[in-house]
Amino acid sequence: MKILVINPGSTSTKAAVFNDETMLFQESIRHSAEELSQFPDIFSQLDYRRKMVRDFLDRNGVTPADLAAIAARGGPLPPAEGGTYAVNDELLEATRNHYATEHPSLLAVLIADSIGRSAGIPSYMSDPVSVDEWEETARFSGMPELPRISLSHALNMRAVARRAASEMGRSYEELNLIIVHLGGGISVSAHCMGRQIDSNNANEDGPFAPERTGTLPAGQLVKLCFSGRYDQKQMKDLITRKGGMTAYLGINNAGEALKNALSGDKLARQVLESMMYQVSKEVGKMAAVLKGSVNAIVVSGGIAHNAELVDMIRERVQFIAPMVVYPGEDEMLALVQSALRVLRGEEKAKNFGG
Repeated sequence: MKILVINPGSTSTKAAVFNDETMLFQESIRHSAEELSQFPDIFSQLDYRRKMVRDFLDRNGVTPADLAAIAARGGPLPPAEGGTYAVNDELLEATRNHYATEHPSLLAVLIADSIGRSAGIPSYMSDPVSVDEWEETARFSGMPELPRISLSHALNMRAVARRAASEMGRSYEELNLIIVHLGGGISVSAHCMGRQIDSNNANEDGPFAPERTGTLPAGQLVKLCFSGRYDQKQMKDLITRKGGMTAYLGINNAGEALKNALSGDKLARQVLESMMYQVSKEVGKMAAVLKGSVNAIVVSGGIAHNAELVDMIRERVQFIAPMVVYPGEDEMLALVQSALRVLRGEEKAKNFGG
């Protein structure tokens, strides 16, 4: 079964065609700042990005009629259960009108629907960043106006959770797992019997990351916000794009920072150790969420390629449960696997909002 995968990002649109779980073609179609500057908002890029995907199919001699399905990345939508969703009118409505924040990933289901509907083939979206299966207890922050919000690297985390369960000879729905995604943002989540019941918000709290501040001292943050040094947009950038390791070292690549640390850069070593220390503390919090019953700790993401950094976590949390490491992330394969579970009858596609 041939499946087209669509994954738009800020400066590129990734497209791939798989035959079952074997990738046949993949491209990361770059979009220059000049090209994107002609569009006033994300949704006005739809025709432009859709043409890019169609051109990708043409270059590789694939027509929509050759496809069994289309798998689309999920954007920052309203809270939803994890799983695979049929791209239908309800999901399209939520994508256009009820998104949490504008992001190019929202275009994936719109492109998929346009191509799939004309060819009479189904399209699916899987595990958007807004996956929310929390118990109500987890939502209290200490301030009614500021509830905790679920925002995480759900697609990759649930994919590696399934992979770990399979390699353990168990099903995802039988296990309690702590999943750690180490990327430009860091997510640490608790998975209880197939449900992601808690996690840090990868944009706002938890460990600091290569580009994000994570949780900050509240009193000092309030004082900084009212200091007159920054406006609201600048503060948001400091928290989500220019914070964390970038703020301390001026670089956002953990591998480069590690290389500097190993060459004698004392500050680089301190920052990396502190980042992994904070990740370890977050793992401990999720162990408490799972009441100490943890089958495995699964670590993934780009930073997991650096064994020295993973070991900094391992030495602090290995008393909780065995650690499994899957370096990198493969969102395209994760999307394909989700669609295949539906096509093979192993999982039923959900109706967004239903």
